[in-house]
Amino acid sequence: MKKISLLVLALIISVGAMAQKPTKGVEVLYFKAELACCQAKACNNLESITKAIIEKNFKSDKVSFKTIKLADQGNKPLIDLYKAKSQTVVLVNAKKKKTLDVSDIVRKFARHNDQATFEKELVAKIKGIL
Repeated sequence: MKKISLLVLALIISVGAMAQKPTKGVEVLYFKAELACCQAKACNNLESITKAIIEKNFKSDKVSFKTIKLADQGNKPLIDLYKAKSQTVVLVNAKKKKTLDVSDIVRKFARHNDQATFEKELVAKIKGIL
């Protein structure tokens, strides 16, 4: 009886996961550590700038932004899949089965603080995977 209950529970969970509406376009995943130091301000700033660029340049039905907290154990499969650490940014187009790690341009922005170049490069990368 216990095995049947577990099987039914697993079936309900998997059906629920499959029933979720597939993402149209691109999902931007921003992996974030929960830091309690000065790095937290930089991380939060980078997150808000990245999100603002996406909201400014794309409609929400084409591109969505999602913060993935590294400390949340429920996110472990995503963290492992993308080998993510703090400030990793991955573009995912599930429909086309394409992913692109754009953390290099995020790191470049964090070093040089050139928001115009960051926006231009990020928008180009997103359009390339749409």
